[in-house]
Amino acid sequence: MREASLTFLKTLVNTPSPVGHEARGQRVWLDYTRKYADETFSDAYGNCVAVLNKGGSPRIMLAGHADEIAMAVNFIDDNGFLYVRRMGGVDAAITKAQRVVIHARRGPVKGVVGNVAPHLMKLEGDPKPPKIHDLFIDIGVSKRADAEKLVRVGDPITLVDEFDILRGDMAVARAFDNRIGTWSVAEALRQLAESKTKLHAEVCAVSNVQEEVGLLGARQIAYSLNPDVALVVDVTHATDYPTVSKAQHGDVKIGGGPAVTHGGCNHPEVVARIEAVAKSKKIPLQHEAMSATSGTDTDVIFWTRGGIASALISLPNRYMHSPVEVVSLKDLEQIPQLLAGFVQSVKKGEKFKVKI
Repeated sequence: MREASLTFLKTLVNTPSPVGHEARGQRVWLDYTRKYADETFSDAYGNCVAVLNKGGSPRIMLAGHADEIAMAVNFIDDNGFLYVRRMGGVDAAITKAQRVVIHARRGPVKGVVGNVAPHLMKLEGDPKPPKIHDLFIDIGVSKRADAEKLVRVGDPITLVDEFDILRGDMAVARAFDNRIGTWSVAEALRQLAESKTKLHAEVCAVSNVQEEVGLLGARQIAYSLNPDVALVVDVTHATDYPTVSKAQHGDVKIGGGPAVTHGGCNHPEVVARIEAVAKSKKIPLQHEAMSATSGTDTDVIFWTRGGIASALISLPNRYMHSPVEVVSLKDLEQIPQLLAGFVQSVKKGEKFKVKI
């Protein structure tokens, strides 16, 4: 991977962007994209946009969500221990005994999620998985008044784990979901800006907020931009490791290339164009089916206003919503190439419409 692009990815992943508090990560994204855009801007809730070839037609939105799952301080007890509320799909069982940072207004506060030693617990039968309200955070104080000098109810909390290379092109981090999406659309914008190919389309690269709690930022920015076409980038579950049923969850492998989803919100003509571009660029594609929803921003973008022709491109990801998400950087590099190729393939004023 290009060194500057890898540095950008590391910085994005390592910059805490808890859902509803994405500003720090969004600044990183805007600082990078403004070098390749005609203009950049953000809206009331922090959705960020970088525009290239302004005034072109059609308008294509390339979108990824900036937020990561997190927790928030919910209660401080008399002994200064913090109890938490979930923000997004946090697994309480794997959050125990983790190091955390509370992002307080006066600055970051270190803490650990408490974990009672097994020989101090006298339980009959098999232990039950903890609920989120069972978790408590120790910040090294002994009373509530001291804790309240450092943190307050509502402060967001993230795990400490950061980007690392596991082996070869296999990388591990806590927040590939979905910093890989915002990285991909920014990299596609860079490739388009540096290319000598004449663009017909206007390109709006988008880093949107609050996906993990209801696909909220995508609703806002898709309505505001009103694009003709939208390509959404997110992670998908790799199913190439023990205990995962391929019959139930599909066959998606790390190292097998990006995945394209079929059905529902995924416009068949947009998907067909993605497949054609992938074939022309020799990018391997994996395939997924969906039923009612995709679980991504595509679900709300496609029905915005009168309907936006949309499609989802996903990066295979092992151990999603954990501090040890694993992806292939080779797979990841292919997504901006696919996005840029799609944009370059679009004719002036082209519309995507289901053939009847």
